[in-house]
Amino acid sequence: MLILAALAISNTTATVSEKAFEAPFKITEHAIIVDAIVNGKKASFMFDTGFSGYITISSRIDMGPPSGTMTLRDFVGQFQVPVVDLHTVEMGDLKLTNLKERAVMMPGGRYTESYGTHCDGVMGLAVVIDYVTEINFEKSKFIFHPKSFDITKRVPDNKRTFLAKLEPHGVGSLEMTVEANGKELMLALDTGNAFYIATHKDVLERVGLWNPRDKPKHVSYSGVASGAVESWSIWVHDAKIYGVPVPTSIWNIIDLPSSSAEGDGTVGYGFLKNFNIIIDYERRHVWLENFTGKVADDFVGETGMRAATNRDNRVEVYHVVDNSPAEAAGVKVGDILVSINGRSLTTIPRHQIEGMLTGPVGTKVRIGVSRGANVQNFELERKVLANGKPPEGF
Repeated sequence: MLILAALAISNTTATVSEKAFEAPFKITEHAIIVDAIVNGKKASFMFDTGFSGYITISSRIDMGPPSGTMTLRDFVGQFQVPVVDLHTVEMGDLKLTNLKERAVMMPGGRYTESYGTHCDGVMGLAVVIDYVTEINFEKSKFIFHPKSFDITKRVPDNKRTFLAKLEPHGVGSLEMTVEANGKELMLALDTGNAFYIATHKDVLERVGLWNPRDKPKHVSYSGVASGAVESWSIWVHDAKIYGVPVPTSIWNIIDLPSSSAEGDGTVGYGFLKNFNIIIDYERRHVWLENFTGKVADDFVGETGMRAATNRDNRVEVYHVVDNSPAEAAGVKVGDILVSINGRSLTTIPRHQIEGMLTGPVGTKVRIGVSRGANVQNFELERKVLANGKPPEGF
């Protein structure tokens, strides 16, 4: 999960046309990836409505010398980054020229590893803010409508189509109302959040979904722009997300207070990918069309182990979740993962490993780990690792 926000959306000098433009994008498991040409150089970007700026790009791509710095904020902290002047952005039919913007240079930038396809950075909301922007998941494309395209004249049926209002305090973010436990939360529409919903422990306490005296189980880590933070999951029932009724869902909880006073967290890709979404930032409305017939994915079983490539290019277990199948079986931090279901990891792309460890609830996965001079084999039954009460019959 990568969540960014520049402290303000800046104004562009680009001319806005009265015709619609289109640009194709790729849909991955956790993100939208769009190809673009930036300052004359080809690059691929994760499209992130939670980032109010223009572009962040890996410092491995030569965009010229830095022209200054910018303060970025994710929902747990702030940090300074170098920037470079940005003049042109092209994607599909859309060509933005005469820009007086800045691209953020991010050191390292393991974007390709994170998204399982070639990716050089993040494209933010500011690129499309001058258009009524349609994110058409159904057809894997953007449609950039002119400002004369007015979604507020549409009448939703509140079954398949919904019209949500942007809150006035969400400057630089798409803050809208979510209802849970009969209380209101302000959660930003964020295609850059890989989870279903991400919010904070203090928010849950405020709306009565968490007792502050309780200690969460299954604590793990989530990656945000400023680093890894402790997190856990919770069952939430009978919610309304931007007016959409959701009987049961699982939310990701950050065990830190938010760095923003504007909102309580974000609604992410896990929810949004079920909708064709039209964002009218100027009129402060968002149209949602549910084309999948689903409002949440089937619940996924986990093993409770986190592994990543170490300096020796081996897959090392760096975290074992408490009260998880991995912990119960005896998997340890520092174990080297060598096989999954009898298949050597030398033949498995690194970005596929996590997906092989997860699966339908109740199914089993066999893993082999190297510990010292010995190889040990474990069979783990995948379980939902969420706090709270699951739905009836689960």
